[in-house]
Amino acid sequence: MTSRGLHFSPRRERVTAGRILAAAIVWLYVLTALLGPWIAPYGEAQISAEPFAPWSAAHWLGTDQLGRDFLSRLVFGMRNSLFLALAITIASFALGGSLGLLAAAGPRLADQILSRLVDVFMALPALIFALMLLAIFGTGAAQLIVVIAALDATRVFRLTRALAMREAALEYVEAARLRGESLVWIMGREILPNITGPLLAEAGMRFAFVFLTIATLSFLGLGLQPPAADLGSMVRETATLITYGDFTPLIPALVIAILAGAVNFLIDGYQAQPVPGGDDG
Repeated sequence: MTSRGLHFSPRRERVTAGRILAAAIVWLYVLTALLGPWIAPYGEAQISAEPFAPWSAAHWLGTDQLGRDFLSRLVFGMRNSLFLALAITIASFALGGSLGLLAAAGPRLADQILSRLVDVFMALPALIFALMLLAIFGTGAAQLIVVIAALDATRVFRLTRALAMREAALEYVEAARLRGESLVWIMGREILPNITGPLLAEAGMRFAFVFLTIATLSFLGLGLQPPAADLGSMVRETATLITYGDFTPLIPALVIAILAGAVNFLIDGYQAQPVPGGDDG
């Protein structure tokens, strides 16, 4: 093997009922997102009744301000938010992870330039900066992915760099350099396999934070634009119902909170720890 013989595996802890429940909740969300178009009673933008219709057999959660089925919008909103959060998380780790590896294993000048740039971006309030960029470049799925992924990549960069710097100082990386291996080889085949565990654990945490960020931006009107459904915008659009004693707007907020809590609880139980995996060879 080309690395130092370490691999990362989850802590060997007793599987608790809470962890099983958290995993079941996450899988329920995933299945709902995948099967959304088939399980939703109505279309995402289909107007099927009068505005703010009460709960009934035809509309289990009533309708929104335009007469669209609230349950169907909830299913599609969950689907859109999940896929968007997943795309942003993947993009942020691809960008931040690659630059973090380059800063740790590459030339010192690259490390200094990248680290200073990241320090500048991290000094800015992330939410306010995101609001400013979205106001300039417009809103939509593509803009959300680019803006949030770029901002979130700074935190991924810091973690990846810290983990990779520790690995880059070890003998097996130096041996790869002496063998004449390229920088890309050292980053991808020597260092990355030994820091994958902590990065995967961080990915779960970042996913939950991104999911909440999307909901926040949508609540402020800078998320997915109509007629696309989004959990945050659903809370904003039906918020007036609360003044009439109707707690329907709290349902998408509860959906957001349950998923974020389940993901965090699940990741807490599977934090990766380095364990011996064999001899160098």
